[in-house]
Amino acid sequence: MKYRELDFDVQDNVAWIRINRPDALNAINLQSLKELCDIANRCGADKSVRAAVLTGTGERAFCAGGDIAEFAAHADAIELLVREMTGYLHLAVSRFAWMRAPLIAAVNGVAAGAGLSLAAACDLAIASDGAKFTTAYTRIGFTPDGSSTYFLSRLLGNRRAMELYLTNRVLSAQEALDWGLVNRVVAAKDLAGEAAGLARQLAGGPTRAYGGVKKLLQMAANDSLESQMESEARMIAEICASADGREGVLAFAQKRKANFTAD
Repeated sequence: MKYRELDFDVQDNVAWIRINRPDALNAINLQSLKELCDIANRCGADKSVRAAVLTGTGERAFCAGGDIAEFAAHADAIELLVREMTGYLHLAVSRFAWMRAPLIAAVNGVAAGAGLSLAAACDLAIASDGAKFTTAYTRIGFTPDGSSTYFLSRLLGNRRAMELYLTNRVLSAQEALDWGLVNRVVAAKDLAGEAAGLARQLAGGPTRAYGGVKKLLQMAANDSLESQMESEARMIAEICASADGREGVLAFAQKRKANFTAD
């Protein structure tokens, strides 16, 4: 399927999702969010997708947040527009969070507002050494969206999340790494290759187990110790009985590399 605002391609079990609005610093408008939601649904439903990469087109921005020009153009109906936009954005984030395939953010430049939210919502994040991170919401009198109050508070803690929201502090790539917002920082020229290498590694791994890990970590935020341990027991028993679980055990016993199939 061809999209207007995003590029989407699946190669060797890896889904590549690129926000393709470089002239607008890859800011997201209503159309791009509709497309992102559709892509999230496709990735979750397609069992051939065993890893995914989310990035922006060009070298200046991963995603500069919501398209303020579109907000200004619809100032008289902005509440309706924002309700519709957040509906698609939040559904996309939810679909990505619960799908089995891990989602990697390849942060190639500025990640601001909803762009920061998307980066935080990904399972893993690699940033170019020139990337910048800022919430930017309160700078224009807005409150956060896109799941950032959920993921940033868990990644950074409430104190640091509050600092970002109230002061609109801009984090460098190295600061984002030090704070735990990203997993690694690489030279800009190496970003695509690093993201592709990690995605290929994950695409060859136990996709069902990865999905189980994602689900357990989402549940852990609200479950009691005993409830979480019961969820762990059920999950590992289910995974052990799967084809991948049996393959993993046999490969270990036979001292060979496992051939996981995501079944």
